[in-house]
Amino acid sequence: MTASVFVINAGSSSLKYQLVEVASGEALASGLIERIGETTGVATHEVPGREDVTEHRVISDHEHAFGWVLQQFDRHGPDLDGANLLGIGHRVVQGGARFDRAVRIDDDVAQQIDDLAPLAPLHNPANLQGIRSARATFAGYPHVAVFDTAFHLTIPPAAHRYAIDATVAAEHRIRKYGFHGTSHQYVSRRMAALLGRPLEEVNSIVLHLGNGASATAVRGGRSVETSMGMTPLAGLVMGTRSGDIDPGVIFHLHRVAGMSVDEIDTLLNKRSGLLGMTGTGDMRDVQQAADAGIERAVEALEIVAHRLRGTVGAYLAHLGRTDAIAFTAGIGENAAAVRAAALEGLEGLGIVIDAERNAGRGERRISADGSAIEVWVVPTNEELEIARQVAALVAPSVVE
Repeated sequence: MTASVFVINAGSSSLKYQLVEVASGEALASGLIERIGETTGVATHEVPGREDVTEHRVISDHEHAFGWVLQQFDRHGPDLDGANLLGIGHRVVQGGARFDRAVRIDDDVAQQIDDLAPLAPLHNPANLQGIRSARATFAGYPHVAVFDTAFHLTIPPAAHRYAIDATVAAEHRIRKYGFHGTSHQYVSRRMAALLGRPLEEVNSIVLHLGNGASATAVRGGRSVETSMGMTPLAGLVMGTRSGDIDPGVIFHLHRVAGMSVDEIDTLLNKRSGLLGMTGTGDMRDVQQAADAGIERAVEALEIVAHRLRGTVGAYLAHLGRTDAIAFTAGIGENAAAVRAAALEGLEGLGIVIDAERNAGRGERRISADGSAIEVWVVPTNEELEIARQVAALVAPSVVE
């Protein structure tokens, strides 16, 4: 009998889920509930080969949302009782320095997730809300937390420590944590498989480029450097986030522009990046505007590529030997122009892109035959990574 894991990603007003068959990686069902707690919600349940179910209705809270989900499985399938459900996997954004791997959720773990909320105030409380509702709904199954930050706890102190007063840093848990860990872990494993080599022998750079964007240097399956920091604001230019910025800009905005801390927070997280530079946070719209010769869009793409190129160069130095570079996530998988611009001029470092391959679709190598470092497009699958980590913890024989 096949085994499956129910993967949950709970936001403050949303619930995304997927029933994953562990062995094949197939999504047996998936869904998204949005606008939880608002006057009109939108709920969609999808089963491959069947017509999608979409309802506009009031979804009062996460417990109500899970009730709707169970109704859809009962009415439209697949049959959860026949799916050999191993457990429930929960995406949790911030695990701090405490959780370096997936863990079974009990009351103590739930409390620790809550204790870490100051490090991820927009995410951990919402993740925990989903956990509490799911534990009530799926009371007979093990629940497992898979942390975005766990993969990056192998980063050495020289990379994760900030050069500030050590006592202040320790007291307030200030360090680089990194994010998108499940994606980076999945893609780096997949990259080793595509190269036909053991994971322990492969050094890769993973570029997760979506509305949120991060880069990770992976040595032998272990993260050794990543672009996001204590928060997801650091690093690359993103859809609405600035990425790296001189901290003095914050003081300048407060003292000279009279902006409050909350106003600056909103500016850097929600009104910067592509949106701040061009008026839209969607890379497709920015690319279309750049193709039409609109100067601010052209400049924005140059800034994005400049930051990516510099990060790749730094990670080549950190790794010493790099076998492959992998592009993933929405922009990384679909924006050929961004990939080309990000690696332009790096031929002297052994990176040569084949234009025809780069213009294709799907998982593939896009580097030229003579490129010393292979470059690939590798679609990410965070749900499958979470499912496999859950299975490895609660039923190891399934993934052996």
